[in-house]
Amino acid sequence: MSKIEMTTPLVEMDGDEMTRILWKMIKDDLLSPFINLKTEYYDLGLEHRNATDDQVTFDAAEATKKYGVAVKCATITPNAARMDEYDLKEMWKSPNGTIRAILDGTVFRTPITVKGIEPTVRTWKKPITIARHAYGDVYKGVEIKVPGAGKAELVYTAEDGTQIKELIHDFDGAGILQGMHNTEGSIRSFAKSCFTYALDTKQDLWFATKDTISKKYDHTFKDIFQEIYDAEYKEKFETAGIEYFYTLIDDAVARVMKSEGGYIWACKNYDGDVMSDMVSSAFGSLAMMTSVLVSPDGYYEYEAAHGTVQRHYYKHLKGEETSTNSVATIFAWTGALRKRGELDSNEELVKFADRLERATIDTIEEGTMTKDLALITTLKNVKVANSGEFIKAIAEKL
Repeated sequence: MSKIEMTTPLVEMDGDEMTRILWKMIKDDLLSPFINLKTEYYDLGLEHRNATDDQVTFDAAEATKKYGVAVKCATITPNAARMDEYDLKEMWKSPNGTIRAILDGTVFRTPITVKGIEPTVRTWKKPITIARHAYGDVYKGVEIKVPGAGKAELVYTAEDGTQIKELIHDFDGAGILQGMHNTEGSIRSFAKSCFTYALDTKQDLWFATKDTISKKYDHTFKDIFQEIYDAEYKEKFETAGIEYFYTLIDDAVARVMKSEGGYIWACKNYDGDVMSDMVSSAFGSLAMMTSVLVSPDGYYEYEAAHGTVQRHYYKHLKGEETSTNSVATIFAWTGALRKRGELDSNEELVKFADRLERATIDTIEEGTMTKDLALITTLKNVKVANSGEFIKAIAEKL
């Protein structure tokens, strides 16, 4: 069989721990036998990020702008324990946060549904897509550990030297401070991406903040969404028969739990981070959720919504068997390959991505799956496959 050719490279961002192991298996067993894979490779593993002072992350993001499509493996965002484990020069920021800031996109996360894996929430009949704002808030936050008594102020200095000041707190002892920001331009890009994606997929769009408490920060999000909707999308939504719905974040959570799904739920950065994990887990598994960062400039970065599966990696290092679900990582590759094929008018590459997704779903629905799915499936007499066996079963089906 002749291999499928690629005309333009993908940007390939390698990652950490167990997902890095799966990454190589997927390439070796599911991709390279069928495609002359053309990628521009960047190693975003924590050791290499540390060696390059995190410059590799910035280079990968700029390459995504150059080539238009990227696929990313899960990566470690270091904490104090990781500083010691990897002997880091400093506590490097989240690679995802850095890339999102550079590309100024919105992250859309959708669960992968298969027969035999029933949602934990019994009312959910259709997938819920989380649209996560991809810039700012705590992910670009600046923090201070307050050593003792003193006054903390929020200060804005205009170009002409005039200032706006707000007292944050009069500390009578030690404490903590965090300053965060967003930009009107990024919020507008977020809103337009959400409205456009809702029209493309013919789904209702929900949006929620805590504007009753955050009367300037969150309220600005609410106002910008409403302004853009009224000016540019209201008539289009009515023609398409879909709805834009705004409510408070706590009310949205309550409504989501009683809904049947089938809509896009737009969330601010932190809300989207948390709620995407809740939705993916409730639909079956954290490893069964796709994630794509869509930039208003037409750049796409595909990845799994989950982390590096640290616990399985430590077992792997001891030579113990793991049964790690690779579905979302496989779908990151298929999403990127499909988009590359669409942009290059490479129909064979698009068809291959479709076939690989179908082979993955058929493998599960015919009873071969990883342990996380076997524990919750309603299918009978399933075969629990280890990490490598599962990928090889998909390859055989493919």
